Amino acid sequence: MVEPLKACTAQWLLEQPFDDPVWVVEDLIPTGFHLLVGSPKIGKSWLVLGLVLAVSLGEPFWGFATGQSEVLYLCLEDTFQRVQKRLWTITDVASESFFFANAARSIGSGLCGQLQGFKQDHPNLRLVFIDTFQMVRDANNESLYAADYGDLTKLKKVADAGDMAIVVIHHTRKMGDSDALNTVSGTTGITGSADSTLVLHRQTRSAGDATLTVTGRDMEFQELKLRFKDCRWELLGKTNTGELEERDVPNEVLQVVSFMDGREKWGGSARELSNAVGIDGISAAVLGKYLAQHQSFLASRGIAYSRKHARSGNVMELVHIDYGESSEGSEG
Repeated sequence: MVEPLKACTAQWLLEQPFDDPVWVVEDLIPTGFHLLVGSPKIGKSWLVLGLVLAVSLGEPFWGFATGQSEVLYLCLEDTFQRVQKRLWTITDVASESFFFANAARSIGSGLCGQLQGFKQDHPNLRLVFIDTFQMVRDANNESLYAADYGDLTKLKKVADAGDMAIVVIHHTRKMGDSDALNTVSGTTGITGSADSTLVLHRQTRSAGDATLTVTGRDMEFQELKLRFKDCRWELLGKTNTGELEERDVPNEVLQVVSFMDGREKWGGSARELSNAVGIDGISAAVLGKYLAQHQSFLASRGIAYSRKHARSGNVMELVHIDYGESSEGSEG
């Protein structure tokens, strides 16, 4: 017999209290399943080593608080001797709560059982890193999407059941993209299975500075500015909200913002505005659409945008809020 659906009412859901995310690294890694993605040899292993060491000691990482716990690092592409040399480089003191393994089964042939068994023997285990996905994935006859999603969903179930964070290290594709999630190698089944995705990116492999974008279902988007120095990733700061907003705004809207600098008010048609600002490459209609789409951004920059119908056609008005809407006159 097929089991019945378990449904709840909308009213129950409105009133039901749920626990907040449990953070392994506050505001960065909660319990659940996550991806850490970056190009080969970019320094992901150094980042992981520093982070896991901090959690095992209960020390802050980049200023983010950690809860001291046992941690497991599956360094499946390295020998213990190589990992030892890295540890020598970054610390004089380690922890009995920090465990390594450089061999494990694939997801389809027993990895989940190995992780569950390790958790049983180490109840305080809260963080697992798997380096890399390629070392534990299975070859099968399913579609690529189904294979990616199926493999990683199994790890997510282990993480959720064990109340811990499992982070799988993976690679980016060669083609760049302004959307960090689109740089993840493989199908969307990989990112679709994760609770959050952390993408480490720098312009060139030799460049010292990099960004770490953090995108998650239950966490705010973040972009951290990092620097690789003395085999450690240091936090330089966070990209502020204003900078992130401007990236999503067409350049033509930014040109209009600059045009309004020092002006109290402007009124006219979209074509007249386009000519006044000196915008090329898009039609007046597209400019009007852009201004409507980014009305809230204009407001955040102190500019009120409105549009009305007049005898001569549709007329838009831009008013610099700082000067007040009662100002007389307009500039063409």
